[in-house]
Amino acid sequence: MPAIPTRSKAGPVTAVLFTALTVLTPGAPAQAAGIDGASLTLLWGLPFAGILLSIALLPLLAPSFWHHHYGKIAAVWGLAFLVPFALRDGIGSAMHVVLEVALHEYLPFTILLLSLFTIAGGVRIVGNLHGSPSLNTGLLAAGTVLASWMGTTGAAMLLIRPLIRANDNRRHNVHVVIFFIFLVANVGGALTPLGDPPLFLGFLNGVRFFWTMEAMFAPTLLLGMILLALFYVVDRHYYIKEGVTRDPTPDTSIRVEGGLNIFLLAGVVGAVLMSGTWQPDWSFDVGGVEVKPQNLARDVILLGLAGISLLITTKSTRVGNGFNWEPILEVAKLFAGIFVTIVPVIAILRAGSDGQLRDLIALATGPDGGPRDEMYFWLTGMLSAFLDNAPTYLVFFHMAGGDAATLMGPLANTLLAISMGAVYMGALTYIGNAPNFMVKAIAEQSGVRMPSFFGYMLWSAPLLLIPFGLITWLWFL
Repeated sequence: MPAIPTRSKAGPVTAVLFTALTVLTPGAPAQAAGIDGASLTLLWGLPFAGILLSIALLPLLAPSFWHHHYGKIAAVWGLAFLVPFALRDGIGSAMHVVLEVALHEYLPFTILLLSLFTIAGGVRIVGNLHGSPSLNTGLLAAGTVLASWMGTTGAAMLLIRPLIRANDNRRHNVHVVIFFIFLVANVGGALTPLGDPPLFLGFLNGVRFFWTMEAMFAPTLLLGMILLALFYVVDRHYYIKEGVTRDPTPDTSIRVEGGLNIFLLAGVVGAVLMSGTWQPDWSFDVGGVEVKPQNLARDVILLGLAGISLLITTKSTRVGNGFNWEPILEVAKLFAGIFVTIVPVIAILRAGSDGQLRDLIALATGPDGGPRDEMYFWLTGMLSAFLDNAPTYLVFFHMAGGDAATLMGPLANTLLAISMGAVYMGALTYIGNAPNFMVKAIAEQSGVRMPSFFGYMLWSAPLLLIPFGLITWLWFL
């Protein structure tokens, strides 16, 4: 399968180099010096805005240039923050910031995505069924459930080709892929930190593993049922209108290749749960940054599980899945830049009314000084639709205070609004979540005539905005 343009997340080689520089740089601080966000102007946020706009626009405006140079572009934006910061605060402080970001967020984030991507890519569904409205609805429902445990990317890559094969005799099949993006590539990832990258960032910042399931089960169930019902009505309409058509790929029995990888996915769940429940009273120091043993153990286990998947999965299974490393490499390189450039933005947000994002904070603050949850839902969601939902989640998580205990307690509805906005509204555009563009590319390779960027929004806006409005009314007003 040709390399597919994706949006995603950060580079191991870059992180290792940053780590080495930090350890070897003379005068590197033994303890991180907090960045005073009140002293920063909004100019410090330009590299963060630049990298997000590059991710959003360049794959559409200059796809060939982007595909060949996205790593360099991410590096340029990262240096656009680090060089001025090093000149202001010293190279030791700048490299310490990089090491802290790498060890606390970037490496755990990238390792989880790598393990899910590798293991899910080793499971292949072979065979073909007849794409009736009931079968299609069932496949979408199954994919929605799987997405929270395999990740939206893993579930999407597992099921998109079988779904397309089941409907390759249908004259009208674009809507099948569009609803697949809504449900499997976005909404379905809402119930665990494994499901969607922003929720795993919440987990890394202290949100309990099962908090998302407890808080988001009801709205996700409602939204999923609404979209599945809408899909069934639309699909049945086209199915009846088309009548009987010739099937170029006749029905054959379904079987699963690489089934042992399913047990490895269970191991991923166990490793992440372990890191959230095992809390030893000791840790160690790397270049002035605290590293907790449970997090190190989790990452080592995840890498081991990915390695086992590579050993036990046949080459033919991965080839049949169109498996290649390009999507995860793009994730790795881009998020190296994102996690570095977001540092000053978070510092400004932590400064609250003393920082230069006070107007944004005021927009989401009620007359009583408390958060306006409906604004957190829509602000997080609309930015997630056009930028990357993982850094958007981080921005609003810290705008709401950044303390996980408070956000799961008195401000639980605010955290719910941020989480729902980041996960659900990624479905509004092709660039809202990494799997969206991947699914579009695979569908087009399979002969499905997918709509343009704005043509997709003509589907997504009426089908999604009304249910989002209902959710706002039920949970936030």
